[in-house]
Amino acid sequence: MGKAKRVQESEVIMTEMVLPNDTNTLNNLMGGKLMHWLDVVGAIAAQKHSNRIVVTASADSISFQHPIALGNVVTLKAQVTRSFNSSMEVYIEVWAEDIPANKKTKTHRAFFTFVAVDQNGRPIEVPKLEPGTDEEKELFDGALRRRQLRLVLSKRMDPKDAVELKSIFGLEEALGAKKE
Repeated sequence: MGKAKRVQESEVIMTEMVLPNDTNTLNNLMGGKLMHWLDVVGAIAAQKHSNRIVVTASADSISFQHPIALGNVVTLKAQVTRSFNSSMEVYIEVWAEDIPANKKTKTHRAFFTFVAVDQNGRPIEVPKLEPGTDEEKELFDGALRRRQLRLVLSKRMDPKDAVELKSIFGLEEALGAKKE
């Protein structure tokens, strides 16, 4: 499908402020509200890469490292890490900023998968992705392992076919030893 795209072409930065209606009883941002923002920023990045309508296929590895307080400014940065046939993995980082205290903290990170669809909602091919920086290459390389893990966990791939996962856990030796 046409020319490959660079990671920067999909980058999206979204900023929100935590208002009283966004918080729980501890005056921290509700996890569901944050997940909504993650889904929105991730979808925009996937749309920028594919130039298509996208739907959320999975949300995984959402890491809640620090609470985000009422009044904080939240910055979400999303970028496509790898594209497959019709799907794209998007990595999202979140920072909370307490502007009066001049304090900025990385609070969350997540991986989402989006699928590009045509006007009838059927999956459609997306451009390849060309990573440039070392960090982009690391995320690109890890995307295949994360994809295989998602597919195995959703029972859409037989664990014995997850070659990338076997290699990181050293399972090919263990499986090979059983055969002999």
